[in-house]
Amino acid sequence: LSRRNHAVDEAPACRCLGVEPVARQQHLHPDRVWQLLQDTLRAAVAGDHSALHLEQTEGRVQITGRVASLLEVGTGFHPDLTGRENIFLNGAILGMSRREIHSKFDEIVAFAEVEKFIDTPVKRYSSGMYVRLAFAVAAHLEPEILIVDEVLAVGDAQFQRKCIGKIKDVARGHGRTVLLVSHNIGTVANLCNRVLWLERGLVRSFGPAEAVADSYLRQFSPEQSLAFDTAGLPRDPRHLGGLTINRVELNRGEPLVNREGMTARIHFETAKALHEVSFGLGFATVDGTRLITMDSDFHLERRDLPSGSSGYVELRLPSLDLGPGTYCLDVGVRSGEATALDYLPAFGVTEVHARAGAPAGFALLGGGVRAAATWTWFTS
Repeated sequence: LSRRNHAVDEAPACRCLGVEPVARQQHLHPDRVWQLLQDTLRAAVAGDHSALHLEQTEGRVQITGRVASLLEVGTGFHPDLTGRENIFLNGAILGMSRREIHSKFDEIVAFAEVEKFIDTPVKRYSSGMYVRLAFAVAAHLEPEILIVDEVLAVGDAQFQRKCIGKIKDVARGHGRTVLLVSHNIGTVANLCNRVLWLERGLVRSFGPAEAVADSYLRQFSPEQSLAFDTAGLPRDPRHLGGLTINRVELNRGEPLVNREGMTARIHFETAKALHEVSFGLGFATVDGTRLITMDSDFHLERRDLPSGSSGYVELRLPSLDLGPGTYCLDVGVRSGEATALDYLPAFGVTEVHARAGAPAGFALLGGGVRAAATWTWFTS
């Protein structure tokens, strides 16, 4: 972390995104480089340099308020102690007073969903129960500044949503500051309002969460375009099925506009005879969430193709119901019901523009499906 002069005001949840470009230079695995970056940032803010044998060379971190860290879920749990006993032990390690633990005990147990087993030694718990209880204790701290690591990834999908809801409640409902150090960008817009993107110890970008996340993901994608030569793109060996998609063209080169029609052409070549061929094209958000899928065999019969043939299929969409924003494109072709012949996820990035006459601020609402519905007023 070099030459950084950065302040986080009270209340907003600020998410930090790290990248791993130094891996090649240092001959370290990217996961290890990322872990070092996370540990360095956490230690600098939390004031714990001893654990990493760090020596601060310059600068300072100034903190106003009590700091707590939600880093290693389960630190301080003893396997021979019951869930009840471990709540008091772990809470004390995390800085909670006995009175504070007593006042939050029922809430912690209910959050972890272990009421029936609270007096059972935790060594008898399943891994999921263990993690839920550990997170519940840590999540019910009441610091002014909460430093959070990858603990939001624990448990099943339902509990992850519960964890995220709790962190949002801490950050927004109680007016505290949450510093989330992570590279899971999928929840950035949902959980945080500002993002600090670090690269090689320097700030690459800082600003609104959606804007910085979009910039971060764009660096891994091709330039925005309406025509894409795909023949030379790398393929998954499992999808080398005798047909190659070599070019995709959108809207005959005209800009894509919300609620206006769209066309697409998918050009291909075959290397062997194929049966019951169908194509598909999809739009996804920059973090990979599929929004629209269009399969040719919903409207067009599958076709047998001879070896050595070439051509294209054309798609016509009456209304492109995507809001203004940046989207990734997926394209694929299969034989029969499930045999993938060629598949290119996120092969290109394109932009959808607001239509003429759209309401003021429409373009600021962000991407996503913006369906054309008929509305009618009924008033008394």
